[in-house]
Amino acid sequence: MSKTVMLVVEFEIKPEYRDQFLTIMHGHASRTLRRESGACLQFEVLLPDDEPHKVFLVEAYTDREALASHMENSGLSKVRATYADWIVSRKITICDTLQ
Repeated sequence: MSKTVMLVVEFEIKPEYRDQFLTIMHGHASRTLRRESGACLQFEVLLPDDEPHKVFLVEAYTDREALASHMENSGLSKVRATYADWIVSRKITICDTLQ
């Protein structure tokens, strides 16, 4: 039985691009859930209370293969190219769930 794989992405955003970045990420989350239905189980855009320059993504995929498919998706590369100059940093953490 495969384990659900969680992806946590932490962004530090340049303040002048925060609203544009959030618009792009909400659209990306919605498209991912629609296009990868059954493989992408969850895609949340989170804003920490005390760090307005940070944005977190929390994503859940059915397994490593589903995550790999998402990472190879041409839509992802387009989104990354769009926000490339808007971010200070990006940290990606991949986690297996305990089952």
